[in-house]
Amino acid sequence: MPTPESAAFLAKKPSVPPTFDGVNYDDNVALKAAQDSVLREQWVKSMMARLVREEMGKCYYREGVNHLEKCGKLRERYLELLKESKVKGYLFQQLNYVPKESES
Repeated sequence: MPTPESAAFLAKKPSVPPTFDGVNYDDNVALKAAQDSVLREQWVKSMMARLVREEMGKCYYREGVNHLEKCGKLRERYLELLKESKVKGYLFQQLNYVPKESES
């Protein structure tokens, strides 16, 4: 049964999507919130890859010579997460942002 989220957790929970869509670059608070959101999302992906790697290591140790058969799902998941797990920062996304044109 999940526990209810505390008020302190909800206060720190991000409310900004990890993108620069609709961000006014003159509003420093909104810009900083978007930057933090992009970085937070990159760190979450990095930590997910780390957790899967640790589980894969445990599986390899536990299964021994059969690790190629028994740990294949973890290996495939890790290789998929590894493609996007590097923390790159927000500067490239911010400087090369192209606003989406409204559909008419």
